[in-house]
Parts: sequence; C-alpha cells; structure tokens
Amino acid sequence: MLTLLESSGFGTFLADNLQTFWAFTGFANATWGHMAMIVAGLFFLFMGIAKKWEPMLLVPIGFGILIGNIPFFPGLDIGIYEEGSVLNYLYFGVLKGVYPPLIFLGIGAMTDFSALLSNPKLMAVGAAAQAGIFGAYILALALGFPANEAGAIAIIGGADGPTAIFLASKLAPQYLGAIAIAAYSYMALVPLIQPPVMRMLTSKKERLIRMPSPRPVSQTEKILFPIVGFLLTCFIVPSALPLLGMLLLGNLLKECGVTKRLATTAGGPLIDIVTILIGLTVGASTQATTFLTWQSIAIFFLGAASFFVATFFGVSFVKFLNLFLKDGNKINPLIGNAGVSAVPAAARVSQEVGLRYDKTNHLLMHAMGPNVAGVIGSAVAAGVLLGFLG
Repeated sequence: MLTLLESSGFGTFLADNLQTFWAFTGFANATWGHMAMIVAGLFFLFMGIAKKWEPMLLVPIGFGILIGNIPFFPGLDIGIYEEGSVLNYLYFGVLKGVYPPLIFLGIGAMTDFSALLSNPKLMAVGAAAQAGIFGAYILALALGFPANEAGAIAIIGGADGPTAIFLASKLAPQYLGAIAIAAYSYMALVPLIQPPVMRMLTSKKERLIRMPSPRPVSQTEKILFPIVGFLLTCFIVPSALPLLGMLLLGNLLKECGVTKRLATTAGGPLIDIVTILIGLTVGASTQATTFLTWQSIAIFFLGAASFFVATFFGVSFVKFLNLFLKDGNKINPLIGNAGVSAVPAAARVSQEVGLRYDKTNHLLMHAMGPNVAGVIGSAVAAGVLLGFLG
C-alpha cells in the first residue's frame, strides 16, 4: 500500500503541502526581533493590568504590539505597512494626524480649567515645563538627527501622546511608531520618573508650603476662556490650529451649558473609540522588521532625558517664582512637575508626593492648574516646531 501511494506521488504531494503550510506559519517567519517585541508587548500588558499604570493606554498599545509582531509571509496584505490591509486603513488616522485632534476634542470636553483661571500665574509653570521639549531638540540635533526629525522627537518631552503623534506624522513619519511608543510609555511612567527629581530639587520647608484655596470661577469666565484662548493662541501660532481648536471646542461644549449631549459624546464614547484605535495601531506599528533600529533606541533615551528636563524646569521655575511672592501666596514647588501634559497623572504625582510630607496638604486641585496649562503649552510648542520645520 505504501509503495502504491509513493508511486502515485501522494507522498510527494503531501510533503509539498506541509512544506508550504509551514512556510506560511509564524514559526517559519519569526526572527529574534519579533520575539523581543512580543516580550515588550507582554510587559506593557503586565504594567497596564497588574500594576494599573495607565491601563487605558498600555493595554491597547501592548496588545497592538503583539498584533504587529506576529510573523507572517510577505504579500498576504495583513500587515500594518502593507497597502490595502485592514490595519493599514486603521493606521491612516495616525499617519495623517486624524486621531490626535479627536483625542483633544475629548480631552477638552473632560477638562475643567477652573484651577488655572483662579490662579493664572500657573500658566507660566506649564510653559516652563515645555523646556523639556526644546532641551530634547538640542540633544537630538547633537546626536545627528536632521532638524525636522529632531523636532518630532523633542515633542516627547511634552508628555502628550496625541501631540507627539500629530507632530511626528508631519515631520518624521518614518519614526512615528518609535516616537508614539516612547511618548505613551513615559506618560505611564510619570509616577516613577518624576518623584526623585521633585525630592532632589526641594527642601522640606518648601514641600510643606500650603497654598491658599482657589478662588471661585464664574460661569462667564469658563465660557469666555476657550473662545478668547483659542483666538489668542491660534493667531500667534496658527500651526497649532488642529489641536488647540479641537481642545478648546471640546471645553466650550462642556462649559456653555447648552450642548451637554455633545460634550458627553466627545468626552465619553468618542474619545474611548479613538483611544482604542490609536493605541492598537500605534502598538502594531512596532513591527520588528521596520521598528528595531538604533534610531528607535536613541529616541527612547532622548524621551527619558526630555522628561527629566521638563520636570527639572517645572519645579525650578516655581522656586524662582517664589522669590517674588509674599508669604501666604507662595506656590508649593511640588506642583511644578505637573507642567507636563500628562493629565491627570502628573497632578496625581504632585498630590502623592505632597501627602508623604504632610497628610493634610492636598495639592491636587492646585496641580491641575499647571497640568492643564501643559496641555495647551505642548500644543503651542508643537505648532511652533511645525511652523519652523514643517
């Protein structure tokens, strides 16, 4: 019987089919790079699920990394970089900068600017923290990156994932995956990165400073802020229009009192859907065959440096500002870290570090002032970079 099968060519046929099947499996196409990135994806999932570090970001990104690094035979039209694939169509929103303004619309609809309006000088703290962006820009230039790529990398220092994606899509799309992953990773690592810098720069006396309660903010002020703020910032930096326009429109929908349904949609279902899509596609863009380069590694180091610089300047600026403020009106330097745009993670870090030294000194409301100012500041900084380098 075996001789009959062999003579009929069935054995050869079966062997050829098994060989073809094997060639199309992930096992046959796997490289060490795929395995390394899958381990990275599992680490993201662990940090998001077990440690609960920014799970809304790390879970979709982590699973996206797994999706993007399943090895496959080229030409199947399933990879994120293969034109016509489903993932490629979803990635269009990242490549063309569609998703970030929608995220900003939702952020605006969820953000209360009262803490900033009650103490406008906190806007300067948010602006000072953007020094991390320009510090990273100088470092990137020193490492040999062209000006446009250095600008895209530098925005990581703003601690704002959507802004980083928006600017990278315009200035350095080839590094979009690395920049986005670095930005979101360091946003999630804010509770780990910032406290040592905050403690290093402040004395025990400064950590115990009590700030006066924020003054009440009228509804008229809340309505006028997004309108006036939009006109002022976008006349100065028109390049930031897509981000600031959507951010402040979302805030107006929230505060005007007559568009509750729209504000609820923007700050709820819409931002949730876009967060899933942006996290999934950004994660999938880390396909090992295109992602693992020395430039990607350099981008991660530059991102870490920019966060340290941003925290340093935010805290140091508050200390400098206190030189000109009277006792009773001084600012606790521990809220200087919140000038980065990681809302509300950075403000929560201010609160947690402050409570370690005085369990009755609640800094969260005060820290939200520079934190929301940082959102505007990072968008303005992105507009400036885009205007000069785009």
